[in-house]
Amino acid sequence: MKLFKGGVTSPHGFKANGFWAGIKKSGKPDLGLISSDVMCTAAAVFTRNSVKAAPILVCQKNIKGGRVQALVANSGNANCFTGEYGLMYAKKMTELVAGQFGIAPANVLVMSTGIIGRPFPYEKIREALPSLFKGLSPKRGGSFAKAIMTTDTMDKQVAVSFDIAGKTVTLGACAKGSGMIEPNMATMLACVTTDAAISTPMLAAALKEAVDVSFNAITVDGCMSTNDMVSLMANGMAGNRGIAARGGDYAAFTEALKTVCVKLARDIVLDGEGASRFFEIRVTGALTARQARTAAMKVANSNLVKTADYTDNPNWGRVAAAIGACGFSRVNEKTLRIEFSVKKNTVHIHADLGIGPASATVYTCDLTHKYIDINGNYN
Repeated sequence: MKLFKGGVTSPHGFKANGFWAGIKKSGKPDLGLISSDVMCTAAAVFTRNSVKAAPILVCQKNIKGGRVQALVANSGNANCFTGEYGLMYAKKMTELVAGQFGIAPANVLVMSTGIIGRPFPYEKIREALPSLFKGLSPKRGGSFAKAIMTTDTMDKQVAVSFDIAGKTVTLGACAKGSGMIEPNMATMLACVTTDAAISTPMLAAALKEAVDVSFNAITVDGCMSTNDMVSLMANGMAGNRGIAARGGDYAAFTEALKTVCVKLARDIVLDGEGASRFFEIRVTGALTARQARTAAMKVANSNLVKTADYTDNPNWGRVAAAIGACGFSRVNEKTLRIEFSVKKNTVHIHADLGIGPASATVYTCDLTHKYIDINGNYN
């Protein structure tokens, strides 16, 4: 497997574009489009927040068909808590894009990110879409990555290539996310493309496996968003034998997908609002993986842990208190062991519960004064 600098247009047959459409007052890019030369099998996962943004509702319906050829995304406005008009505009975005490609609206996904509760600037998007479509290019994956950023300080892109039965397959991806990051999922959008030939059921299975160890294993501030989504489009243009069942080809594809998703998830944490340190929290010795994950997340979301390590005070007592708050009956002072390791700007925390064989790892960052400054002035 080869990890290289690339993005959503690295796989064969994908184009993208992104520019400023007038949504953001800053003049920064705020509208993007990804397309495939041919129809793709597709899968997606969404936030579990009960207050879902309009584009999430539209995508949840469209993805059921498992066939997608284009994805349109905007930043600067979440199109959430916008009522029937917000839902209508999200649907109209898919219709406008579908018209450009001569496909059905159900074959288009739509993403939005930004401030909640603001009227959606549909007219600006409608006017900009023809130019966005004309500017599609295999060289403009980075433009799309920038168009979905909000409080991010950097765009997040990655690509990998690997072999399946003698054919080179490529995965490319980009993501946005910096704050309001908590699993299931967070204020984060991720778009993954691949030229692999793979069935929709296998694509969905692989995506779930990858998200569980990446985007659902990070937290910045414990806050869950309304707009989170990860999409995966596969156009089959690599020419590999189709992956239709679990086996060696599926395992190779899933491993590459995990590599891409973990890289992006780590980048999101490293770009946490005001963050100065990256945390890797590993819990071992649990009865079940779920128990290990619960303990790791409890530590990761402890403001006491996150602020102590910002001030160069790795207070292991706060880790012990966070794990104890989980209420595991067999975990106590006699069973619990905690280790700290600090290397430059990375903090490794290892907690062994001492009661079983299961483990889990999650990622987070410290909380700094800058986090308050950014979020206090966000809207």
